[in-house]
Amino acid sequence: MKIRHKVLFFLFLLSIITFLDRVCMNVVSKYVKEDLDLDNQSFGYILGAFSLAYALFELPTGILGDRIGPRKVLTRVVLWWSGFTALTGTAFGFVYLLIVRFLFGMGEAGAYPNASIAIARWFPAVEVGRAQSVIWAAGRIGGALTPLLVIPLVHLVGWRMAFFILGVVGSIWAAAWYYWFRDNPSEHKGITEKEIEEIETARKNAPISHKIHWKTIIKNPNIWLLMIMCHLFFYASYFFTNWSSTYFQEGRMMTEDQTKNFISLSYFLGAIGCIVGGFASDFLSKKLGLKLGRRIVGVAGLGLSSICFLGAGVTTDNQLAGYLLALCVFLKDLTLPVAFAVCVDIGKRNAGTVTGAMNFAGQMGGFFITIIFGTIVQQTGNFNYPLFLIAGCLIVASALWFFIDPTKEIVEG
Repeated sequence: MKIRHKVLFFLFLLSIITFLDRVCMNVVSKYVKEDLDLDNQSFGYILGAFSLAYALFELPTGILGDRIGPRKVLTRVVLWWSGFTALTGTAFGFVYLLIVRFLFGMGEAGAYPNASIAIARWFPAVEVGRAQSVIWAAGRIGGALTPLLVIPLVHLVGWRMAFFILGVVGSIWAAAWYYWFRDNPSEHKGITEKEIEEIETARKNAPISHKIHWKTIIKNPNIWLLMIMCHLFFYASYFFTNWSSTYFQEGRMMTEDQTKNFISLSYFLGAIGCIVGGFASDFLSKKLGLKLGRRIVGVAGLGLSSICFLGAGVTTDNQLAGYLLALCVFLKDLTLPVAFAVCVDIGKRNAGTVTGAMNFAGQMGGFFITIIFGTIVQQTGNFNYPLFLIAGCLIVASALWFFIDPTKEIVEG
């Protein structure tokens, strides 16, 4: 196995751990709320603390990775968030848990920007897209595994100890990463000259930058369209990350086993969607041109997902609602790798700038829906109203793809 493929395996595991740690709070929500006497509105603020911190600290940790390398930064941030994952199990009240989850989000914000830096340094340009697809699919696999692993663990040792165990797993990864990984291929003792040549001769001419050029963003309507699209898109993503367990158990009165199965199915389909969407967009781009190749997947994926969200909110059949929501994840995640591909299409040497801007807007969408969902449910007692809101957001996001143009590269100044 080539060394860069071992690097990808490390990042594959990292992405799984990232989603295990973030989706865990969703899966154990009923135990945490009962133990700490929290209603859905209060719990929404706790979940939102993670999303807000993630949005605010993604760019700073990306900049830090550019400066000192992903080896040191990923080691630090994984140890950081693993520590606060473990401390989640010591929560005794609302304010304490709010602070811990905010600090947890600060750490996780560094995961994907620095994974991207590692890929940019270790992979030829022709393999970067595939490597990114593997990492995004791994995150969905992590989400799928979370209920299958965590719920039995909670039954065995309790929800508090479950968070501690997850924190230990992350710490082990960080130690192994720091010991084995090197920021540049030439620094790794096990790599061959042939592989170094493969990487270096086909690498992108310029490194990915995470520095935001605010004037460029403000003046470029294409970037604004991407940001708004991603903001609305993430309303759907964070429903599954933070609220799906509560929706199934409290809104649909499903058992814990039924909830576990539907959450796992959703994320497994999401993993498939990430891979299918990326390959489909590349295929269509070759056949029909870049503009249509990107737009078709974006419009279809988010538009069809909107219909499924609406259907899930309308139906009185709980099983049908569960399957429709699982299908929603597959359909919306068709668009995920395409959105990041467009950042590269229009950003070129400034792809990090465009990606950072788009993902910041997306994470803020995750923050808002996390708060909004809990508030609507607490005030109205209706768990389907937020689904109608999300369906509306997705149809608007789908329509925005008609105007996003991946052929228009950004011009600085």
